[in-house]
This record gives sequence, C-alpha cells and structure tokens, in this order.
Amino acid sequence: MAWYEESIFYHIYPLGLTGAPKQNPYGKPVHRLNTLLPWITHIQELGFTALYIGPLFESVGHGYETTDYKKLDSRLGTNEDLAAFVAECHRQGIRVVLDGVFNHTGRDFFAFQDIKKNREQSVYKDWYCNVNFWGNNEYNDGFSYENWGGHNLLVKLNQQNPAVKDYICDVIRFWVQEFDIDGIRLDAADVLDFEYMKALRRTANEVKPDFWLMGEVIHGDYTRWVNEGTLHCVTNYSLHKALYSGHNDHNYFEIAHTVKRLYGMGGNRVDGLRLYNFVDNHDVERIYTKLNNKAHYTPVHILLYTLPGVPSVYYGSEFGIEGRKERFSDDSLRPALALSDYGDALEKNPCTRLITALGRVRQQNKALSYGDYQELLLTNRQYAFSRNLDGTSVFVTVNNDDSDYVMTLPAENAAVYLGALSGEKVSADGGRLVVNVRANSGDVWVPLSGDAKEEAPAPMLKVQEAPKREPRTEEKAAPKTAAAVPEKTVAPMPEKPAAPEPEEPSAPKAAPAPSGEEADAPSLESEAEAFEKGRIAGLQEAILAIMEKNGPVTDQMRRDVYANTHHGSLINWVKSFR
Repeated sequence: MAWYEESIFYHIYPLGLTGAPKQNPYGKPVHRLNTLLPWITHIQELGFTALYIGPLFESVGHGYETTDYKKLDSRLGTNEDLAAFVAECHRQGIRVVLDGVFNHTGRDFFAFQDIKKNREQSVYKDWYCNVNFWGNNEYNDGFSYENWGGHNLLVKLNQQNPAVKDYICDVIRFWVQEFDIDGIRLDAADVLDFEYMKALRRTANEVKPDFWLMGEVIHGDYTRWVNEGTLHCVTNYSLHKALYSGHNDHNYFEIAHTVKRLYGMGGNRVDGLRLYNFVDNHDVERIYTKLNNKAHYTPVHILLYTLPGVPSVYYGSEFGIEGRKERFSDDSLRPALALSDYGDALEKNPCTRLITALGRVRQQNKALSYGDYQELLLTNRQYAFSRNLDGTSVFVTVNNDDSDYVMTLPAENAAVYLGALSGEKVSADGGRLVVNVRANSGDVWVPLSGDAKEEAPAPMLKVQEAPKREPRTEEKAAPKTAAAVPEKTVAPMPEKPAAPEPEEPSAPKAAPAPSGEEADAPSLESEAEAFEKGRIAGLQEAILAIMEKNGPVTDQMRRDVYANTHHGSLINWVKSFR
C-alpha cells in the first residue's frame, strides 16, 4: 500500500497565502515561505497527512509562467527555505507534493530568451512548438510560436523533443535531490503528450519509492491518464461539480450516478481509479460561496471524506471562507490569510471542527481508504452507502433536506455502531441498523468491534441553522423512513450521470427540487432531456475552465461558449486546446 492511497491532502497556493506581490521584481529574496511554517502544525492538527503546494518556482506573476525550474520564486525565499520547509513537513508526518508546470514556460525562461537573441541560430529553437521566424506577435519578437490557452505569455514546450524531455526529467531528479519531495502534480495534464508523460512516469519510478504523479485533468475518460504507464491519479472535476450542484438542486441522483460511473470506469474496484477529490481549489469558487444553503457544507464534506478517492481541502476552506470568481482576476480565490486570526477555530468554528473530526474518522477507519463501495439508499434528498474492507463495513448517511430522515440499513457484522460525528450509539436489530439522519447533515457509522476505535467525538456545531419547514402530511405521525437493501428499488436512471453545468456567475441559481414524494422519482423522459442538456453543459464548463485557467475570460467569450450547443462542435473545441 502506497502512502498516497490513504492520504488526506491540504492544498496551498503559496503566492496567495503569503500575500506575495502579483508581479515578480526579480529582486532580493523575501523569505515569505518561512511564514508558512506554523501552518504545518495546523495542517497536522486537523488530520491532514499530505500537502500539495504550488506553484513555487521563479516566475513572472501567478506562478504558471516559469522563469527558472530550479530556483524558488524570490518572492517566497530561497532554495534553502524550501528544503527546510519540506523537512519540517516530514518531521510532522506530512508528505509534500509540488506543482509541476511542464506544458509551457514563461517568456523569461532561458531557452526562450536564447531564441529571442539568436533566432534561427538558437540551439533551443526546437524546444517550443511551431516557432515561425516569418511571423510576429504583440511583443514584437519578430517571430511567432504556439502558446497555451491563447496567451503568448505561456510558451508551449515541444514535448516530443528529446532534449525537452531530458531537461524536465532532470528537473524532477533535482527537486527530489534538493528538496526530498514525495510527488508532483502536473499542471494541464490533459494536454500533455502521452509519450512525454510516460517519460515523466519512468523518472518518477526511478527517483523515489512510491513517488506520486497526479495530473490536472478537467474532462474526459480518466483512465486515459491513470494507468501503469502514465499517472497514478488525476483531479476529479466530475465529482467536484456533482457535489455542489447535487446539494444546490437537491439531487443526490447526480452525485450517486457520478460515483457509480467513475467506480465502474475503474473496473468497480477501489484501486482501479483512485482519483483526487476536492470541492474547491485555486481555480474555482469556494464551496461555501457556491452552496445555496450553507448548512450543506456538512454533508458535502462528509461525502468528500468518505467516497472512493483521495480527499483534499483547499487552504482557508476549513474555516468556511468565501471566494468568488471575478471578471479579470482570481485573487479572491487565493487570499492572504493570517493563521493567528483563526486561533480559536478548533473550539468555535463549526467548519474547522467538522474537518478535524472527518480527518480523525478517515485515519481510524481504513475501509474509507481501501474498502469497496456499495450504494444502499438513494432519493433526491437522502443517500447512503457502505465502504467494506475485510468483513468490516462503515456506513455513510447524508441528508440535504430541512427535516430529519430515518434510514434502515443492512448491518450484519456488528451489534453496535457509533456515529463518529454525533457520538450516538445504535444497536443493530435483526441485521438492520435504523438511524436518524439529521436535517442538512449526516454521519459516519463505524462498528464498535474489530479495528474501529471507540472514541467519543467532540460535540459538533451546526455550520448554519437552516430554516425548518413544516413536515409533510405523511410525516406528522412519525419521521419519514425508507428501508435500504442491497438491491435498490429506486427509479431507473440513465447509464451516465448529468454532466457538469456551466458556472456562469450571472446565471440564476437553480430552484430547489419540489418538496414531496414526486420529487424523488423523476420521469425517464425528463431524465433523458436533463442528461443531454447536462452533457452539453459539461463540455461548455470544460472549455470555460481551461480558458479561465489561462487568463481573463470576457463576457463575449462566455457568450460564444454558451451559444454553442452542438455536441460535435464542442468536442472539437475541447480538442483544439491540445
């Protein structure tokens, strides 16, 4: 078992968290990275076991236009600072993964500067794609070249050039030798050349046991990238979208069918496709901002920590901070924070306490990392599943409704279960476990036997008290219940889940699903229509996500994307970024 298979990641965008200047003056190093040393203890106390941090190396501005792969950005400090930072992480039991921006460089990179100086005589003229000395660009270089995402600030590397491969592989060796890192997250992995990625994987296998390669992939069949020859893992944007919209729309069908599709993509084995799960990061809006009902922060994060995959929390989201995409800037997604401002968060902040409790639960129950997945109950507003390992089952129950909900789950391997978040103990009776799932909340039910540890959790605080509605007529006599059996009897669904919807700030929020039993069984016809619309919307979101990652997206650009509703045309558009 590799370390990353049971890791819980914390994600830091260091230029933002440290409040570094937006543009690099290339001056004397400022040791801002050292200000993050106290965060390592914070990360460890909240139950995180790994850190993804980056970009870190010398660059022009936001970090993804690299100037020097072998020098810490002078806005953050020196190479000695980075080596000491990684060493302190390791001392506290935290693995470290850096951002590898190997698809493109900045214009200040030495190879590009040599082309500017020596033109056709440059030994580096084939390091970049489609350098044309008969062309020109807005910088008046007297030549043109292929860029990334339409931005000439990002010069696309010729990944089929053996010299480029050798150089980048040497960078990986350097990072391991100098900083002792444990893995790399490959930026823009969905447009990297596959032979190039295979060379990176061979180097990863060489430099360190269990060295981890994770790639940023927004859309597509994840098994193209995750396999023995290329990457260990990719970003799970499919689940990211399903987690927030499945709660905003009161539609657990979307989440459950996304999980089922991805689990099936991996051969219905938990080790078949272990993805990097997240609810926000440095490129998308904060989860607390996205949720219509802030109380859904709780069930969203319960699912993040318990569904198949490797969970990750973006810095500051453990405090429930907001962050909204702005027209020409992602600055609000990448704020400077002072840890001292959150000194009492473990005692008083319900978001922080929830994240800490979930970290403890995941570390103590290996079934959440290695167990298989079985869906047990599914309605629009309630969802239950089990994670099963070596005869031990952990049950997960969530509820996005404003009223409590009683579930009946099959339980054959333990007499008593503990609600790891609530502290409630429930006895199984006749192979059935009957639990009350509180409104806009959930729990993780662990057996009080075997390897599970009995530990009374700290009382959980509500993230936000949701307004209570009057119970439906059939609920007035007794709480609503539903029996869950392995063979589900829910309404049939399309083979694939709804694809991601576009995240257009000006678009109106979807209205909540109607309250009542009719909301729990949508018609097949409406599902088919929704799926087709979702498939188109997913492609639109993928295109916008790529465009937004690489520079400002104007209102006209957004309108152009949303105006295209033809599946084939959108597919070609996605391919055009490669």
